[in-house]
Amino acid sequence: MSELLAVLLTISQPLNAFVLVAGVILGLLSGATPGVSGTMMVVLLIPLTYSLSPETAFLLLCAVYCSSVFSGSISAILFRTPGAPEAVATTLDGYPMAQQGKAPLALGISVFSSALGGLIGTILLIFVAPLLAKVALKFGPPEYFALAMLGLSVITVLGANNLIKALLAAGFGLFLATVGIDAMTGVARFTFGLSGLMSGIDFIPVLIGLFAVSEVLRRVMDDLTVKERIYRVKSQLPSLGLIKRLSTTIVRSSLIGTAIGILPGIGATTASMVSYSEAVRWSKDKDKFGTGIPEGIAAPESANNAAANGAMVPLLALGIPGSATTAVILGAFILHGIKPGPLMFTEQTHLVYTIFAGLFLCNFLILFIAKPFITVFSNIIRIPYAVLGPIILLLCIVGSFAIRNNLLDVWLTMIFGVVGYVMEKYNFPLAPVILGLVLGGLAEQEMRRSLVISGGDWSVFFHSPISAVLLVAAAVSVVFPIISGLINKHKQNNAAA
Repeated sequence: MSELLAVLLTISQPLNAFVLVAGVILGLLSGATPGVSGTMMVVLLIPLTYSLSPETAFLLLCAVYCSSVFSGSISAILFRTPGAPEAVATTLDGYPMAQQGKAPLALGISVFSSALGGLIGTILLIFVAPLLAKVALKFGPPEYFALAMLGLSVITVLGANNLIKALLAAGFGLFLATVGIDAMTGVARFTFGLSGLMSGIDFIPVLIGLFAVSEVLRRVMDDLTVKERIYRVKSQLPSLGLIKRLSTTIVRSSLIGTAIGILPGIGATTASMVSYSEAVRWSKDKDKFGTGIPEGIAAPESANNAAANGAMVPLLALGIPGSATTAVILGAFILHGIKPGPLMFTEQTHLVYTIFAGLFLCNFLILFIAKPFITVFSNIIRIPYAVLGPIILLLCIVGSFAIRNNLLDVWLTMIFGVVGYVMEKYNFPLAPVILGLVLGGLAEQEMRRSLVISGGDWSVFFHSPISAVLLVAAAVSVVFPIISGLINKHKQNNAAA
């Protein structure tokens, strides 16, 4: 009870309350505007949070994360242009409803389903994350190494379309993690005589360069101004009868979304697609999907918001990012000197429950702020990227320099921006680079510590049941997508024959 009162007092502070509302508005804006994702907005805000307290900083970042997942549906419904990948499935029925003159109702269903799905996901997060943390309190060096390997095994999921390119990207991230003075021996590695690299390559320039600068470079030649005429649009919340009709779909999709969100690396986009397909499977009117029915909006929107909250479970309890945005938030934890994982629920209890409360309140704020935002957004979407892009680039430069007041970080940001642009041009995924950089140092150090403790005996990683289970799970995570791909390919060849 005392912890609850302390959290309420923290959130009720004027700065924290303002930051929470501002984060929701920024998240709505970034998620709804094509070319400015929630992940990019979180990246841009991380340097600004350096001078804030951890509670204020993560209230801001989590508010942006939570609201940006929903707001991608706004442009998906109005313009058939998803503002975020999570809203791809929403276009299937959202845009047809808008064409039928039901855009206000479609937007209202999206707002209601997103908020309810987010609330369900947050409630499950509050109960599931502490249970995982209790188990994780038994972790030692072998368990941490196994956990890092499990996190790195997510690469096979992130690179399902091209596993070779995903592994190469992860290898690049692992190499970046080796730059700097070796923590075990004190020997400088791959610094090329630059004193600025002695402490390693800072996470923030890599993050800003790969995600934000590369996106600006990719979009700079595109004209993202919506060509069609936009009228003032409002949202209309669904009636009680429609809510009753959609309740089963929303609850089922929220549970599916949370379960998928907990799995590291799967993401809200997958959750929305799976929930949409399940809504079709369970519906009596399967043929109506894709023509503009409420269930086709409620299913993906409740699922992707629940998955966004579910992705926080492995991040807080195990230190494994559950999505690309939570990988960025993991970098923010590191920047503030906080190590997410087993001990966080005992050493940072107040921060953890402040984050829980912030996520819970964000979903209520979406209900109140979304309606006026949608009305204003129809004008903001007209801003050409030729104006928006340079502003983002300027923020990238200022943000990368502000962390350490080091010009080398600015150069690194620009270099990794070009690297990210080239990688995306040739279909190399960026998330594995971040995972390799974040988890590579942990995996190397804990592996070497384990071998020092055991006197070089590699079986130390299988002495502990937790370590053994995590390593087996990592091996299965790596092997299963490969075997599944081979089986599907064999079936396709047989079908073709």
